[in-house]
Amino acid sequence: MHYRNLKHSSLAVAIAAAGMAQVALADGFIEDSKASLGLRNFYINQDNRNGSAAPSKQEEWGQGFLLNYASGFTQGTVGFGIDALGLLGVKLDSGKGKHYNPDSSSLGGIVFPTDSHGRAVDDFASLGLTGKAKVSQTELRYGTLQPKLPVVTYNDGRLLPQTFSGGQVTSNEFKDLTFVAGQLEHMKGRNSSNSDQGLSIAGANAGGKSQYAQYTNKFYYGGADYKLGKDTTLQYYYGNLKDFYKQHFLGLQHNWEIGEGVLKSDLRYFHSSSDGKNGSHDPSYYTTGYYGNGLTRGKVDNQAFSGLFTYTIKGHSISAGHQVLKGDSDFPFINDGDGASSYLSTDVQIGKFQHAGERTWQVRYGYDFAALGLPGLNFQTLYLRGDNIDTAYGDKTEWERDISLGYTIQDGPLKNLGVAWKNASLRSGLPASTTPGSATQRDQDENRLIVSYSIPLL
Repeated sequence: MHYRNLKHSSLAVAIAAAGMAQVALADGFIEDSKASLGLRNFYINQDNRNGSAAPSKQEEWGQGFLLNYASGFTQGTVGFGIDALGLLGVKLDSGKGKHYNPDSSSLGGIVFPTDSHGRAVDDFASLGLTGKAKVSQTELRYGTLQPKLPVVTYNDGRLLPQTFSGGQVTSNEFKDLTFVAGQLEHMKGRNSSNSDQGLSIAGANAGGKSQYAQYTNKFYYGGADYKLGKDTTLQYYYGNLKDFYKQHFLGLQHNWEIGEGVLKSDLRYFHSSSDGKNGSHDPSYYTTGYYGNGLTRGKVDNQAFSGLFTYTIKGHSISAGHQVLKGDSDFPFINDGDGASSYLSTDVQIGKFQHAGERTWQVRYGYDFAALGLPGLNFQTLYLRGDNIDTAYGDKTEWERDISLGYTIQDGPLKNLGVAWKNASLRSGLPASTTPGSATQRDQDENRLIVSYSIPLL
C-alpha cells in the first residue's frame, strides 16, 4: 500500500492528549463516541468525444473503505475529544490505457494515484486525525477537516473524498447565528494519499503537474449564517488564498409556502480579486480567463451573480436558475488540478460553467418516489446552457445534461444499502486543446455506478 505519514501539529497532539488524560473523569468521551465503516464501490466511464490528444476514453473501478470515528467530549468547562478518518481505496479494474496518466509527476488519474510507470496504483490509503475542544457552544477543531462552506468546499465525487488540514472554530453562542473561522494549510486530493499538498488555483496548478505548479499553505476564511426567522437565512463569508485571490460572498436562502408546495430561493453573489503575487505581475501565479489580445492567463478578476428557484410539491421538484459571470478571469476556487468543487450553483457532474463572461441558464426536475409509496427511490435530471464565454476565438457556448437515479433500501438486513447511476453529457464550443492555461473543454459522455453501504460500529 502507498501510505503517507500525516505531520500532526503540536496543537492537535496536545488537544488529543489532554482529552485522553481526562477520560477517567469524563464518561461522555466514550459514551458519546460514534464509529462507522462506509463501503463504496465506484465505477466510472469517461468518453472524450473530440480532440486528438490521448486519452479518448478512461475507465476505472474500485472499492473504497471509509472508517469514521468521532469521540464525545470530556466533562468540565473545556471538553476535549478526538476524531479519526481512515481511507483505503483498492483497484478492481484499470490499465495504462484506461487510467492514462503518462507523467507520474501528475497528481493522479480520474480515480487512482499514478505510479512511476504511469499506471494506476493497486491501492492507496491515508489516516487523518482531528483534535477538538469545546467551550459552551464554541468548538475548535485542528487536524483533518472537510469544510463545506461557500468559500471552500471539499470534493466527494470519486471513490474517496478530498480532505484538508488546518484549524477551524465554529460558534453558536448567539441564537440563530453560526460563526465560522479558520485557516487551511494542506489538502489531500480525492485520488491521492499525500496529505501534504499545497493549495493552488486553475492556471497556476500547471494542469496537475506538481513540479511546475505554484502553491501556498495559507487559506484564511471566516463568515456567518444568520437565520432571520424560520424560513430565511442570510450568509456572508470571506476567503483569502494567499498570493492568489481574495473573495467575498453574500447569500440569501428563503422558503415560501405556496399552496401545498414550497418555493425555495437561493441567491448568491461572489466578488473575487487578486492577492499578492497574482496581482504583482508574476505570471506563474496567474489564473485562467480571457484578457484580450489572445491572453488567456492573468490576475483574478471575477464577479458571479446567481439565482436558483425550486418549487417542491407532492414528490416533484422543479427548478430554474440563471448565473452571470463578469470580469476578465474565470471564477476562482481552491483547485490543485486533481478534482475540486466550487460553490457555484452550476457546479454539476462534469462541468462548472465558470468561464470568464459566461451566462448560464439551467432547469432541473426531480421526483421522490416516496410520494407513490416507494421510499428511497429518487430521480433527477437537469440541463444547463452557457453562452457568451470570452475567448480568443470569439464568444463560445456549452451545455450539459445530467440524469441520476438512486435507490436506498429502507429496512431489512440490507437496510441503508444504496445503488446510484449517474449519466452526463457535456458539449462545448470551446477548443478541445489540452494546452494548460487556456480556456478549453472536450466534449464528454460519462457514466458512474455507485454502490454504498454503511456499517455502524459504535
